[in-house]
This record gives sequence, C-alpha cells and structure tokens, in this order.
Amino acid sequence: MGKVIAVANQKGGVGKTTTAVNLASSVAAQGKHVLIVDLDPQGNTTSGFGVTKRSVETSVYQLLTGEAPASAGIQHTKYRVDLIASNIQLSGAGLELVNMQRRESRLREALTPVLNQYDFIFIDCPPSLDLLTLNGLCACDTVLVPIQCEFFALEGLSELMNTIRNVKKIYNPYIEIEGVLLTMYDGRLNLTLQVVQEVKKYFGNKVYKTTIPRNVRLSEAPSFGAPINYYDGASKGAEAYAYLAAEFIKNNKKGGA
Repeated sequence: MGKVIAVANQKGGVGKTTTAVNLASSVAAQGKHVLIVDLDPQGNTTSGFGVTKRSVETSVYQLLTGEAPASAGIQHTKYRVDLIASNIQLSGAGLELVNMQRRESRLREALTPVLNQYDFIFIDCPPSLDLLTLNGLCACDTVLVPIQCEFFALEGLSELMNTIRNVKKIYNPYIEIEGVLLTMYDGRLNLTLQVVQEVKKYFGNKVYKTTIPRNVRLSEAPSFGAPINYYDGASKGAEAYAYLAAEFIKNNKKGGA
C-alpha cells in the first residue's frame, strides 16, 4: 500500500511547492511509482509538471465533491510522475466543504481506491490552515515540513504543530512527522546557521541531513513546466533534490515502508 506524505507549511514562500514537485520527480527517477496531488488552488504543482490548468477537466475539486473518482483525475505526465491536478474551481472548495458530511476526510476517501497503485503519494497543501489543508492532513500518513533558512523561519510553526497534534487526536491517529527540510540554505550566513541550530533543537533527528540551496535554476524550472532534474539535471538544485530523494527512500526502508 502506498505511503501518503503531505507537504505542508502554512507560511508561504518556504519552498513547499518546489519541494513537492522536485522531490516527487526525484523519487520517481529512482524507480518508484509516484502520484502527486495538487491541493493548492494556486495550482503551481500542476503548472510545474507542464499541465495547463485551464485544460484540466477532472481536478482534485471533483474528487472532494464526490463528482468523480481519483482514477478519473489521474494524468500521466512525461516526467514519470502521475498527477491529480488543481484548477480555479478549487478556490471555492473550502466554503463548499463546510456543509458536506465527513468534510475533513473527503480526500482520504477519494484516494483510498488508488493507494495500491503507488509507492508514494505526495500532497501539496495550500499555504494556510484551512479545510483543504485539513483534508491533506487527514489523508496522509506523514507530514513533510519545508522551512526556509530566514529570520522568521519558526514563526507560525507552533501553530502548524498544534494543528497536526489536533488532527492526530481527533481525525487521524496515525499521522507523524516525515521530516523537516531546510530550504534556501546558504552556509556562509550566520543567520542560516542560527536557524539550523534552532530547527534541530526543536525537531532533532527529524531534520533531513540534505539541505536545499538557493539556486536560480530551481526558480526558473516552473516557468518551463518541468521539474529541476529534467530542466537542468546538472544544477545544484537538481543535485540537492536527488540527495533528498535518496535520503527519503532510505528513511522509508528503515521504517519498513
């Protein structure tokens, strides 16, 4: 049965979608069967795999409302990663979900029939703690938290941890932290080293040894609709995500996944 990993941080600009896209692609490049679910109404993961949002007929919105099964929304991309896309309809889904039965578990129920088809399913959550993110947290086994190496890195993190604790208590007793990823890393800066120290104090061995550097090619790749390992496989960004994918797969072997 596939393991479901939500990539979440309610703070924007931390490299969340960059991580979801490039880790999924790098894990797939190592021979794993991977599905990514774009749960963010902005649809940047969808664009990041070269899919035009306007052309999406069955998106994650139809899965949440029960209009279509997950199998109908799966698109095979040219990057060895399957995708359930987002489009503009998803921006109103939060309000619609409020009045639905089992509103927090709609995504989990939709994904259950396809779990056996994949080794890993990544969910790119929105940069907020709303009903969409709650669906992502209820559907997942673990949460991967990207944190940028900047001054306000830990701001709001306790809120995310509280949300995860509450989800564990009320909805999803199995949820755990998959790992914490330091992004926009620059080892020459004292500030970066201070942030790393604080994050390690807070999360201990859950912090990945791999860090993601600031890298121009990583920023460029989404506008070309390609993950970094296809856009520029020789770049520092591609190298970092390849190392992260290897560390991620190794950790999951250790855990018996």
